[in-house]
Amino acid sequence: MTDTPTSPAFVHLRVHSEFSVVDGIGRIPQLVGKAAEFNQPALALTDLGNMFGLIKFYKATRKSGIKPIAGVDVWIENEHDREQPQRLLLLAKNRDGYLALCELLSRAWLENQYRARAEIKREWLQGQPGLIVLSGGPMGEVGQLLAAGKHQEAHEAAQWWARAFPDHYYIELQRRGAEGDEQYVQAAIRLAGQLGLPVVATHPIQFIEESDFRAHEVRVCIASGEQLANPRRVRRFTTQQYFKSSTEMAELFADIPSALENTVEIAKRCNLELDLGTPRLPAFPTPDGVTLDDYLVQLSEEGLAQRMEQLYPDEEERARRYPEYRERLHWECQTIISMGFPGYFLIVADFINWGKQNGVPVGPGRGSGAGSLVAYSLGITDLDPIRYDLLFERFLNPERVSMPDFDIDFCQDNRERVIDYVKQKYGKEAVSQIATFGTLGAKAVVRDVGRVLELPYSMCDGLSKLIPFNPADPWTLERALRDEPAFLERYEQDEEVQALIDLARPLEGLTRNVGMHAGGVLIAPGKLTDFCPLYCQPGADASAVSQFDKDDVEEAGLVKFDFLGLRNLTILDWAVRYVRQFNPEMHDFDISTLSLDDPDVYKLLSEGN
Repeated sequence: MTDTPTSPAFVHLRVHSEFSVVDGIGRIPQLVGKAAEFNQPALALTDLGNMFGLIKFYKATRKSGIKPIAGVDVWIENEHDREQPQRLLLLAKNRDGYLALCELLSRAWLENQYRARAEIKREWLQGQPGLIVLSGGPMGEVGQLLAAGKHQEAHEAAQWWARAFPDHYYIELQRRGAEGDEQYVQAAIRLAGQLGLPVVATHPIQFIEESDFRAHEVRVCIASGEQLANPRRVRRFTTQQYFKSSTEMAELFADIPSALENTVEIAKRCNLELDLGTPRLPAFPTPDGVTLDDYLVQLSEEGLAQRMEQLYPDEEERARRYPEYRERLHWECQTIISMGFPGYFLIVADFINWGKQNGVPVGPGRGSGAGSLVAYSLGITDLDPIRYDLLFERFLNPERVSMPDFDIDFCQDNRERVIDYVKQKYGKEAVSQIATFGTLGAKAVVRDVGRVLELPYSMCDGLSKLIPFNPADPWTLERALRDEPAFLERYEQDEEVQALIDLARPLEGLTRNVGMHAGGVLIAPGKLTDFCPLYCQPGADASAVSQFDKDDVEEAGLVKFDFLGLRNLTILDWAVRYVRQFNPEMHDFDISTLSLDDPDVYKLLSEGN
């Protein structure tokens, strides 16, 4: 059903995408596409306990001419019974509201997890004028009290929230096709009337089309480890929780037009502008009266002088070669300064040199960064780019402005020590690692769906193994059906296989779990929560990570530094220790002074022994 431009105005304010990892299968492009199809002027993204998908959502809505509304469906800690958490819908009115959401979510994940839920304490929410608060429908505090027949307590709870958020608190009404919906709606309307509070209609979207319900139930079972046919399984969702059109919503709430009008009113009140794509580096300390630009030039020149003494011990040869190096160094410095990146070079040089001075083996440099003489002079790399004809333009080029990116290898056993140093220097609240999102690949989704359908393991495993494995060019189910005859044959000749694959198709590629980027570390100019919310895996030893992935943190203005743990450096470190231990005359043996053109070494390698 496609709405015409004259359709009743309505805005969806309660939307779970695939980033509500346990209970949503709506992909952001599809959600935004539906809003555009139905001529809806705005759309909210309110994933469960996180804002993982916000940047992707913000960019997609802007591109489609739809107003983005940033929000979160949060758990509120139940002070009387932690097994019964309450829900609340928080929407950001503006940048202050967005920062409040970042702070609240980070605090909940880092300080107040319970049974893998990040719960917000009620008192944390007071004094947050940038937020609009919706009561949470039947799962909110007011809704739970009404369902329990505790009308006086529901009255008092609604009053508390209304006082905490004057003119910003709405009683949320839902007709999602669940038992007890109408009883709740009528009780909520009466309560709102008694207290003079506005009501708003929301529809909890979990999937895109009505036909996606069964696939969504399978997704929920995958997340909870349940079987689809289990009669004792708690069924929390209905077939109606798809993306309804404005006309469908108008029919659903024809008796309460103000609840529809308030969705548009709330959308008008939410005006979040995000400044994307502008990198912001932490302030690097320089001596009094010395600018960042001058300090880069000063340290580069000092470092080059030391390098030249090592490269050319003979004074005459050094004097002859110096002008070429100095000219290249000054040209690189000018380029770095004109592009605004001296701080980046100084920050990287600082933590690499700390590592070298504190017994942390560091790689000599790889990738295009090895083409920088400034990097070599500052100690970031250990390769002379002039000797090896390496090009600086491959690393930094004014005609193609992008953030420099050194891939820095540290000994695997000591990598954490360098990260701890960075945390001490810039503050723990300014440093974190980066989230990654694992997805349901073709092989995994076949196994997972098969388990949920209680099909034999051997059958699912055999079917999964028919899908070719190629990490560089992953196979999809569609590709396997097209290009793998044995897989297609099983699909066409076995009804159980057909049912499994048809259920797996809409789930393939969805976000399955949250992990940590292997090497990326963020260093913010101040608190990380001024840029993005933080997440923490359930578990005592888990580290904080950004809620945005590596591409989105850079969009949000944060700069990523690669701290890669390399086992080869650990092995080389052990080898150096053994050389020193068993050869007392070589107690000061240094691997970096070894010749790179020793004939005996080449002879040994060429024997392939």
